[in-house]
Amino acid sequence: MEFRSEDQAWLAQFVLDELGIVIGEGKGSLLQARLLPVIRQFELDGPTELMKSLRVLRQVEVRRAVLDAMTTNETSFFRDPQSFDSLRERVLPELLEARRAERALTIWVAASSSGQEAYSLAMLLQEVIPDLAAWRVRIVATDISSAMLERTRQGVYSQYEVNRGMPAPLLVKHFERRGAKWAVKEDLRKMVEVREYNLVRPTSPAPRADLVLLRNVLIYFDLPTRHQILDRARAALRPDGYLVVSRTESLLEGRDLFEPAFGGSGGIFSPLRTSPAGRLAS
Repeated sequence: MEFRSEDQAWLAQFVLDELGIVIGEGKGSLLQARLLPVIRQFELDGPTELMKSLRVLRQVEVRRAVLDAMTTNETSFFRDPQSFDSLRERVLPELLEARRAERALTIWVAASSSGQEAYSLAMLLQEVIPDLAAWRVRIVATDISSAMLERTRQGVYSQYEVNRGMPAPLLVKHFERRGAKWAVKEDLRKMVEVREYNLVRPTSPAPRADLVLLRNVLIYFDLPTRHQILDRARAALRPDGYLVVSRTESLLEGRDLFEPAFGGSGGIFSPLRTSPAGRLAS
């Protein structure tokens, strides 16, 4: 059960157009591994019928399932602890002081996958804002995958998932047993707003935010697409807000949009006030 070379080329272009993700040549085994479950899900008679569903019948549910399957959803609670240390010690104190009068804070977690990053932030905010009830806090978790968005809404995770990065005291405090799994408690779940959003081809405005997390996302896109995504992130940020990427990303593709914050370490950036052409930043 293999995809023909011409079908592989069509699928690679389809994924690039819809998701901005580059699938290089020689990725037939990847396509087969990711799409075989889709074939089984819809009880299709192999790759040929799948391609017919995509190219001829243009079946919406099949197309969505294929895009879900081709999306990378690797995540974990408190992934890269040093980044969360930077948020706790530097970024959030700055933002909380700046927003002290209005007592409102919006955080956009882009490409949030199954929600661990958004809920990690919610736990962190409960820790660093003693009077949290007096604040209007929004954590907007967006993703293109409907399956991942539903997982975030449910907030239910396996033992393996909570074992990855979750400190035991936080597990006891913020989760409750649900059979063999762990469910986020209601007060934490209410802090996370779940929305569908395509970073490459958005059909709705990005949330206006004080802080945008775009960690471990840009590596999947080509350079022009990265710049487009960063431009949208800058437009979404308030002028004194912050963008957080992974600590290994230099953001060279966005040097006309962002500048390093806090001495240039930790993957934290501030939006440039002007572009090289002198245009005011959004």
